[in-house]
Amino acid sequence: MARMDVTQMPFAKLYPLLVNKAEKKGRTRQEVDQVTAWLTGYTAGDIARMEQSKLTYGEFFRNAPALNPNRTRITGKVCGIRVEEIEDPLMREIRYLDKLVDDLAKGKALDRILPTD
Repeated sequence: MARMDVTQMPFAKLYPLLVNKAEKKGRTRQEVDQVTAWLTGYTAGDIARMEQSKLTYGEFFRNAPALNPNRTRITGKVCGIRVEEIEDPLMREIRYLDKLVDDLAKGKALDRILPTD
């Protein structure tokens, strides 16, 4: 069976998986929405509306209203791959969110997860 390209998968299918991952570790949907909003510029309301749409995961990132300039300061590994070394720009954005949610699920405080100036 061929693997489906994550950028073509429905946002409505993938985002709840991120939320579930965090909630299993005692974090909240609001915190996942907060790190997602920080990264992309979407509001929690925008995210909720997109979960009801046919938007793909790739479109979610390509259409982000305001990618945070500090996102390039996110470092570390996701699935054994260093996010800062991912060459494909779209996949790097996707993995930035994965890394933020991973850190959230590990119990890190929001002010330690979100890089600032």
